[in-house]
Amino acid sequence: MSGFDRACSDNSSALRILVLGYIVRCPIGGMAWHHLQYVTGLARLGHEVLFVEDSGDEPWACYDPGSGECGTDPAYGLEFTRRVFERVGLDRHWAYHDAFTDSWHGPGAQLVTEFCNNADMLLNLSGANPIREQMLGVPIRVYLDTDPLFTQVRILQDPERQRLAAAHNMFFSFGEKFGDEDCGIPDDGFPWQPTRQPIDLYAWQFSSAPAHAAFTTVMQWDSYSKQSHEGREYGMKAESFGPYMDLPQHTDVELEIAMGSVEAPRQQLKELGWHLRNPLEVTRDPWSYQDYIYSSGGEFSVAKHGYVASHSGWFSERSACYLASGRPVITQETGFSSIISADAGLIPFTSLQNAQTGLEAVKTYYNRHCEAARDIAMTYFDSNKVLNSLLERAFSKNAKFLAGTTL
Repeated sequence: MSGFDRACSDNSSALRILVLGYIVRCPIGGMAWHHLQYVTGLARLGHEVLFVEDSGDEPWACYDPGSGECGTDPAYGLEFTRRVFERVGLDRHWAYHDAFTDSWHGPGAQLVTEFCNNADMLLNLSGANPIREQMLGVPIRVYLDTDPLFTQVRILQDPERQRLAAAHNMFFSFGEKFGDEDCGIPDDGFPWQPTRQPIDLYAWQFSSAPAHAAFTTVMQWDSYSKQSHEGREYGMKAESFGPYMDLPQHTDVELEIAMGSVEAPRQQLKELGWHLRNPLEVTRDPWSYQDYIYSSGGEFSVAKHGYVASHSGWFSERSACYLASGRPVITQETGFSSIISADAGLIPFTSLQNAQTGLEAVKTYYNRHCEAARDIAMTYFDSNKVLNSLLERAFSKNAKFLAGTTL
């Protein structure tokens, strides 16, 4: 019996929780951490967790970073997932359903039916998995939206997305300002409650940055096409980045991006002073990604235009990892500063001048900002706090009255 199993068997209050995620189909370091910390965080709380992923029924389901192609063969992602779960000590707690061959993979495959029959909750991260018939009997089925505004627009415009959402009965969103007067996320009819990325602080330790390390980030120039709602367009980071293109000309802090997307203007960025890294090298696995953050002095990043324009309150799961590592974060304002209180360690910006001033402030009082960054992670992103809050509200008979609960 593993330590994880013993923790579950010794805890009479342990819940059985299905976490539905997106690792086999997108086997890259940052995406893996984003989903994995729900699994490890719930396990550390003593709950019995099974990670289940489903290919869905679209033929481009699986991404292979080696070839850069998407297809139906999950071989690369399965091996990636096996290594990841083995390293975190949950090697038997994952399974993958390949809808194209109607087959199951992973050491937890034989447990899925029994687990579904007795599960207390299902947590569908990003709504990235279909809810198959065997899961409809799980009493609490949570849709956890990590892409606010875009999720709600899709639900309003796409009947299939609306049907998927309707298969759930609890709704949480990274759009923490949803419903506020100054928030432009459209109402899709579902009762979204605020949540944010949990960070496993055992896995992400404070460490000292190398001297004169660059401020870095990992980003996609354009993740998918712009979306329109009621005559207004909402774009990607490409639409946000324009005012900050020449930021390296205004600071002596080295700025580096591990940049994805073939459409990114790499040559122009290099000419303006940005250092560019190969994102496949940085995100090869969760630990190369973690090492990249540890090798950084901090993070400078813009947010998707849609998050900014809607004043959604969204905060990046990647930025939360920087904070947990003791790396200051300078990031574009989305409304999060009204929720996450910080006078150091986390600096929002709304203009080029704000961004420049933020970089200089962090440079001048660097150690103070590093310590504050870790404190912010402990206060706002600790997986124990974030996940306990989510569970308490999901299981509360009065959940609808707790939508404004401070996390």
